[in-house]
Amino acid sequence: MQVNDYQDLRVQRTITSIYDAFKQLICEKDYSKITVTELARLARINKKTFYRYYPTLDDLLRELQAQYSKAYLDEIADLRYPRDLAKSVAAFFTYSASQGEAYDRITTCTVGSYVGIRQQMINDVMTKTWGQSPEFNQLADWQKQILLNFVEQTGLKVYTTWVANGRVEPLADVIRAATALMQGGVTQYLNLTK
Repeated sequence: MQVNDYQDLRVQRTITSIYDAFKQLICEKDYSKITVTELARLARINKKTFYRYYPTLDDLLRELQAQYSKAYLDEIADLRYPRDLAKSVAAFFTYSASQGEAYDRITTCTVGSYVGIRQQMINDVMTKTWGQSPEFNQLADWQKQILLNFVEQTGLKVYTTWVANGRVEPLADVIRAATALMQGGVTQYLNLTK
């Protein structure tokens, strides 16, 4: 019994070490330049150990992104759309601001290796939030796409701008600005589609 507990603890330490090294490398260089050899050295494991848990770096990146997505979805699980859009915007910015530089690098990239994985996370979040909205589901498919693109791009662009500007503006001010833009746009749009 204790052997399993010890093994579980060792596995947890190894995974944490891999994650920490991976996040550090994400902050230091472009994803395409990260190697398993370098990650293993930084995590203080051998390459075989890495491959025991992850077939490729892409699998590790997908798992990391899935964890970010799940944690955010857990925070907003009780929100209803569009009614709770302001709470959702605040949750997105507060959550994102607390995740660290690796999260920011993945989330704010506009070209390169992280765009696809970031889009998968966004699609997952949008499906599990807006996809549950009766008002949203009454829209035609093209109208749904317009609404989701607006919400996604507005929130992401405001967050990206805030990060690029060094997070100088108070987070509360950024949340208010993003909420005004998004809530105003969504409200107007839904009224027009009735």
